[in-house]
Amino acid sequence: MQKVAFNTSSFKMISAKKLIFTSMLWLTLACAGLLLAPQTLLAQLSLDELLQNHAHFIGLGLIIGAAYLLTLLLNYFLDEAISYFSDKRSVEVIEEKVKLLDPMERALLREFFLQGETILTLPEQEPAVKSLSKAGILEYLGNQQHYAIQGSTADFKISMRARVHLNRQVLRFPVGEPSAEEMKNLIKARPHFVNTLVAPRKHAA
Repeated sequence: MQKVAFNTSSFKMISAKKLIFTSMLWLTLACAGLLLAPQTLLAQLSLDELLQNHAHFIGLGLIIGAAYLLTLLLNYFLDEAISYFSDKRSVEVIEEKVKLLDPMERALLREFFLQGETILTLPEQEPAVKSLSKAGILEYLGNQQHYAIQGSTADFKISMRARVHLNRQVLRFPVGEPSAEEMKNLIKARPHFVNTLVAPRKHAA
């Protein structure tokens, strides 16, 4: 019931904003049309007297409508600028973190490739999970589960922004087909919780 009420409230808010925008747009166009139209055209439409008697109200309407629309336009560009710089900063944080991965963080990221999965269930309180999530390399997907001994787990995937920065060299994968010794070292370096808490998922990111 609460969800339905929330959706109804959101719909009403959107409808109210749309109504205000439409009203202000038509107010601006109507006032601008009256003030800028040729006198002969206004006379033919019998609107010249209306303009003469109520010019100050029409001018005020134009100012109010234009100011509202200009505010919306400025807010749009401001939101776009904030989004751009936020995305740029996120990429910079990821790039910096990728250069400073510790062995456990690198081993955790290798698990996605070793298991051939885009989504893994990981322990939320593990330092490597928390660090990679904070840096924006791991993306939290939900599906939280609580356990008395191990603590809580949740589904994670490597974020789209981070994927382009993760290659064989960064993750310390052997070049070409790994030898038996190299594969043994990779398995030995896997996170300690991999056999108990890391669970593969079958659906794509």
